Amino acid sequence: MGCPVHRDSRLCIVPPHMLRVLEMRGDRKTAAMARRLLDQSCKIRDERAAIAARPMLAEDGDAPGFVAEGYLGAAAARGLVREIHDGEGKAALPGKLVRAEGDPPTGDAGADGAYDGAEAVYDLYFEEFGRNSLDGAGMTLVATVHHRRNFNNAFWDGSQMAYGDGDGEIFRTFIETSVIGHEMSHGVVQFSGGLVYEGQSGALNESFADVFGAQTRQRLEGTGACESDWLIGKGILGPEIKGVALRSMKMPGTAYSDALLGQDPQPYHMDFYVNTTEDNGGVHVNSGIPNHAFYLYCMYLGGNSWGVPGQVWYDALQRLNNPYASFHDWATQTVQSAVQLHGVGSREVLALRRAWTLVGLAI
Repeated sequence: MGCPVHRDSRLCIVPPHMLRVLEMRGDRKTAAMARRLLDQSCKIRDERAAIAARPMLAEDGDAPGFVAEGYLGAAAARGLVREIHDGEGKAALPGKLVRAEGDPPTGDAGADGAYDGAEAVYDLYFEEFGRNSLDGAGMTLVATVHHRRNFNNAFWDGSQMAYGDGDGEIFRTFIETSVIGHEMSHGVVQFSGGLVYEGQSGALNESFADVFGAQTRQRLEGTGACESDWLIGKGILGPEIKGVALRSMKMPGTAYSDALLGQDPQPYHMDFYVNTTEDNGGVHVNSGIPNHAFYLYCMYLGGNSWGVPGQVWYDALQRLNNPYASFHDWATQTVQSAVQLHGVGSREVLALRRAWTLVGLAI
């Protein structure tokens, strides 16, 4: 029997379906590792739910970071504050503080990578969307590196990030910009009203994190939408694994095909929607559909993903006010946001309608 579903579960970059395959196909050591990861995720969900359930203070009942009018403007002051901790291979969080805001590099690639990655995420939200940190109110960005020993995952636990080092065989690292952007963006979802982590709303939670993880990497690299590879977790798979990333927004279902990991199961169209009880209703699988819609929207418009498309997606999350939103609800909200920002007959709206139609969601 799987773990109970909570509104907010621990949100890990390596999906349960991948761990299930490793459990079935791996040798004794690999299967045991996969079972441990699955068990750990279940055991701490109550802790994660408790953190996410703490009251979020904001004016006029709005979620932190949301201002009904003009919230896309620049925030009053940049307030980036980072704390990077060394978990020293242990499970306890956060661990030993090794780099605080303004400190020089430590020389530890993991700690310095997490420090720089947190800035890339902060700058995306602050400079492009006027959001001051994940909660919109300047919260400190806390991360732990070297979490546990040979830990094959990274996660947002409701208040901080944690990164394993990987085992060097199946995964070689989790300090990668799109992974950092993905996991920290779960915090933005959490502080913007949340999306219940099951079924289509859970897949939207995962998709939003992928969309803004991709934007984080593209913006940091200065890569336009049409030039990007649109991979999530590029380069984190082990040296003998046949694959390029965890997911592809450009071509869902093609990120990896490996004897040990199996075949990337993500669909790109509603015709191939996966009905399952695994992974909270396939949240990491069916997220490929809204992911692909965002990719198509960017292809129609050109330019940068964090420009018009990113503004529409961010606006839609702030205005959604529906934690159980379906794909159709989300598509409708994005179109409404595009209309609000660009006008009903605009190119931006027509292109968005076309993108949703191409993944089987006519709006």
